[in-house]
Amino acid sequence: MTTSTIFPSNIFKAYDIRGIYPSELDETLAYKIGRAFTTILQKEEKKTDLSIVVSSDMRLSSPQLKQNIMQGITDQGAHVIDIGMASTPTFYFTVAQYNYDGGLIVSASHNPKEYNGCKMVRKHAIPISKETGIYTIRDLVQKNIFTDHEKGTITQKMDVLEDQMNHDLNYINKDNIRSFHIVADPANSMGAQYLDSLFKLIPCTLTKINFELDGTFPAHQADPLNEENMKQLKEKVVEVGADLGIATDGDGDRVFLVDEKGETIPPYILRGLLAKIFLRQHPKSPICYDIRPGRITRDMILEHGGIPVVTQVGHSLIKEKMREVDAVFAGESSGHFFLRFDHGFYEAPVVMIGKILEELTIKNCQFSELVKPYKKYIHSGEINSKVEDKEGKMNHIVSLYKDAKKIDYLDGITIEYDDYWFNIRSSNTESLLRLNLEAKTQEIMEEKRDELLLIIRS
Repeated sequence: MTTSTIFPSNIFKAYDIRGIYPSELDETLAYKIGRAFTTILQKEEKKTDLSIVVSSDMRLSSPQLKQNIMQGITDQGAHVIDIGMASTPTFYFTVAQYNYDGGLIVSASHNPKEYNGCKMVRKHAIPISKETGIYTIRDLVQKNIFTDHEKGTITQKMDVLEDQMNHDLNYINKDNIRSFHIVADPANSMGAQYLDSLFKLIPCTLTKINFELDGTFPAHQADPLNEENMKQLKEKVVEVGADLGIATDGDGDRVFLVDEKGETIPPYILRGLLAKIFLRQHPKSPICYDIRPGRITRDMILEHGGIPVVTQVGHSLIKEKMREVDAVFAGESSGHFFLRFDHGFYEAPVVMIGKILEELTIKNCQFSELVKPYKKYIHSGEINSKVEDKEGKMNHIVSLYKDAKKIDYLDGITIEYDDYWFNIRSSNTESLLRLNLEAKTQEIMEEKRDELLLIIRS
């Protein structure tokens, strides 16, 4: 049992299950999660003998949690397809490509080493989020009442990474990529698998740092959104005179790129570049991006004839909107980049990296030169503030800025003026308000950022 006598409902979050091992998430709870997850799929599919993909990351607690989840799935009567350790994109590929009934990956993404958790998907790698199943799983786990079934089987399938590479390379013209010098830092995490495979197949020189899978994260945390975790990569890019650098997060579904000067390419510029690339192949297509400021994305989509579609924040919500509008591509400000594949919509880091290398080859320029024209706006970055009455504070801000050019309530509040615009939204799990502000000049950004933080924190 978990060491706490109180049921840890807090670990059942908006997009996944995530908690500290073993005080919040232990083997007993993992077993029940396996049974509960299988139960909801069985009800939806109206059959018992489902085939469910299971994989894990490299965390020290992952093997035992995975083993208990697989036991829960098979005790519930379903069959497990065990693909071993895999990145989340490889896991999604497996579920979608082979038309399995769903899947579960044991991972806590970019969280520190003491955490673990799981992400779950239905057929076609459609994510399960809070309102579409996670809270139902939570309630089933807490009740702990399950129907007995004839025990399912466990089959190992260990060739999926090779299959994924063959699949993803169909979206890249690798013969059109010049011989770049690349530094990659997967932070001892799952991105190392596909980065290693990719650069054996395309003609680049790869300098590896932190490629050994290690759930203690000996070099730094596997969260490239935190600039401190990008320091080693940036220094190495400059030191060896590389053309660019690549960083991935703990489960490999987020990617950040660094130019030859060791500067991080903002994700909102990167997704604009990728939108431009995919619009060449799919003219006038919808492109999705989240509501947090990053206006250059919208500018680039419009400039290249696409249809900009704003979404709520969160990978599950972005994928849902992609399916709704049949978007060819989507990007989230946190470094998720999604593609419409023939078999589903999910993160595509291998394709995304390949397309950027193609573009740099076509333009025959340095990365910093490619992105320079798009550094038009000044961004505050995401700033969190502790606020107990989040809704009251946001209502107060709306009343103070009611003369704005536009006010939008899609995800929190987005308020636009001619020379600056901002989004404030609340955390799903904490008493936090998150501010993202963008402006046409550094001076306006700093002035309005400080003005808003004073209001939020007063």
